[in-house]
Amino acid sequence: MTSGRALVAGTGGLALAVVATATLAGPRLPGGETYVHIAPGSSFQAVADSLEARQVIARPGLFRIYARLRGLDGSVKAGIYKLDRGERYGTLIETLAAGRVETFPATFPEGLVLEEIAGRIARFTEMHDSAEVLAELAGDTLHRVWEVPGPGIEGYLFPDTYRLAKGVGPGHFVAAMTAQYHRYWTPERRARLAETGLTEREAVTLASIIQAESSAESEMPTISSVYHNRLRVGMRLQADPTVLYALGGHRSRLLYAAIDSVADHPYNTYAHAGLPPGPIGAPGKAALDAALDPADTDYYYFVARPNGEHVFTRSLRAHNNARIRVRREAAQRE
Repeated sequence: MTSGRALVAGTGGLALAVVATATLAGPRLPGGETYVHIAPGSSFQAVADSLEARQVIARPGLFRIYARLRGLDGSVKAGIYKLDRGERYGTLIETLAAGRVETFPATFPEGLVLEEIAGRIARFTEMHDSAEVLAELAGDTLHRVWEVPGPGIEGYLFPDTYRLAKGVGPGHFVAAMTAQYHRYWTPERRARLAETGLTEREAVTLASIIQAESSAESEMPTISSVYHNRLRVGMRLQADPTVLYALGGHRSRLLYAAIDSVADHPYNTYAHAGLPPGPIGAPGKAALDAALDPADTDYYYFVARPNGEHVFTRSLRAHNNARIRVRREAAQRE
């Protein structure tokens, strides 16, 4: 009667024999690295055929036998792999079974709106249509699934560079980006949030406006102070980026007629007091920090100069004078 240990030993010996046969009798492979895409749901025969086609292995039949003897022929994970041509069967099957797929960097800069994020995700997923990705991201329940304050997922997909496998679904991106968002909220920042009197959603909403106003991190605390000052005394924010969000995108000039055309929109902070219902884009760490820790100023107004810097003022009269100077600067540059 054969013992279990002997059977295992015999199986291992047979697997080694398969490798030896493949090494001695197989055609010579060119060497070097290559990429192999294993599609979801692929049979192991299809996996072996793909490896042969990319010259990773030369004897797919023997490779299938070896994987079956190792009990790993049903364990291959889908994805894109970077493999050495002529790799040892043992290393190769362990790589495929462990799912050590090749990852690629996907960068999401600060300030992107959901539509722009969907477009970037679409390039990395099996859903190549950005409209389909956007429809998934814009669902009514996604923010509850990932435990962010809402009203949707807009604003909580944290800007950063992520390394993910090609072909993963949008959910993998949402998981990675919302996890990074949650990591931002350290106990120290939670304590600072409590001191501001803002809710988490309000803080992220304010940060998204600050992000949209300027990419200069040095100015963000001062811009934040203007909005904090206005909120404190009950002034309307009159933030142009919120109106542009209501209008559906960037415009070279924001005219009063355009502002009036979306007067009923809840994101129009010229028409409605307080913060809008939610973020207008994805703020980065600097903008979030500025929302939580504004500069100590008595500014209530600011206007952008042609070079992107801002002029901060305390009164409406001073603000109007600053606007005149800025227009003159712009005219001189034309």
